[in-house]
Amino acid sequence: MGNGTKPLKQKLLLVVPMLHQGGFERVCVRTARIMEPWFDVTIAMFSDADIAYDITGLSVVNLDVPAAEGKLQKIMNVGKRIGRMQALKKKLKPHITYSFGPTANLINVLTPVCGKIWTGVRSYMDMDNPGKLKLFCRRSDKVICCSEVIAQELKDRFGAENTEVLYNPYDCKMMEEMAAKDVPDMPDFSDKKMIISVGREDDVKEFWHLIKCMKLLSDRVPDARLCLVGEGSFEEYKKLAADLGVTDRICFAGLQKNPFPWMKQAALFVGVSAMEGFPNALVETMACGAGAVFSNCMSGPAEILSDRFLEVVGKQEVLEEKYGILVPVMDDQKNLEAAVITEEEKRLADLLEQLLKNEKRLEQLAEAARQRAAQFSDEAYAKKILTIAG
Repeated sequence: MGNGTKPLKQKLLLVVPMLHQGGFERVCVRTARIMEPWFDVTIAMFSDADIAYDITGLSVVNLDVPAAEGKLQKIMNVGKRIGRMQALKKKLKPHITYSFGPTANLINVLTPVCGKIWTGVRSYMDMDNPGKLKLFCRRSDKVICCSEVIAQELKDRFGAENTEVLYNPYDCKMMEEMAAKDVPDMPDFSDKKMIISVGREDDVKEFWHLIKCMKLLSDRVPDARLCLVGEGSFEEYKKLAADLGVTDRICFAGLQKNPFPWMKQAALFVGVSAMEGFPNALVETMACGAGAVFSNCMSGPAEILSDRFLEVVGKQEVLEEKYGILVPVMDDQKNLEAAVITEEEKRLADLLEQLLKNEKRLEQLAEAARQRAAQFSDEAYAKKILTIAG
């Protein structure tokens, strides 16, 4: 410009229900930090309860309309959120409003005040609500999908031609620094072979299978340990572990604002989810040097662990892929009976036994994991957003 002043940055408004620990919440905060050089970024959330991420220095607006119980209250909540979002958009005049998750997406598409509307479809579980998905596809300028499989399904089911695939970003250097920090109450697993699984206490994660696998491994691999990291009481899983006699072999770490030191001690990340979007904890643990074993569920694990994911996604057999091992999806009927151990749990335990007893294979998986995690860089993420934004 002639007077030497810099042109004003475009405004990017990110909308999220809350910032408690979770996948898309993490991505929202990372997006704000990554895109600051190019955009004037604001995060809007419906409630500021239980913030689990560092938002220091970020522009954050609390719309203060937390979730409510009861049908009437929920309807009233939508109205309040629409009113406050309209007011915020009129004030900020964002060029792009990018929302994360179904509840934020709904408010975003119902407030077409100004700028472009981007809605984020972050999990394959979102496919269970076709009515909302049709609305998002119809009213969004772009539907941002965290996996190719989700994008393709939106095209096939709803004729959506406005989808874009944007893989989650990971700052490997930051994770390495965080992993090096001391955690006073963390057990020392240095002389153990630790399996880690990360996620909030939710039946879709199917943690009971892993606890039963530990029973099977207890005699065969005496130094094997399981660590579950995530939000929740895990009381029913603690009882299952006690009933199986493996309480001393399982660490229930709970919610950890810095899970990376735990991840660094792991020999393997094992996930047995029934569904995922793009599992952040999997990539984060891979970046920390743990080999990866994950159920070939819809939709993200195959894209992370294989470079031929369109060929292998959804296949229900053990697949040793370039960046890790895909295993069949297990029975999603919750079974907390200690006396009942299924054939699929026995097969998974057999596989884990083979891996934990093979140091060379563990090293190969760890190196492949590090290489893959490094490909999901902040730079690639920023470049894709700038490309989508035009």
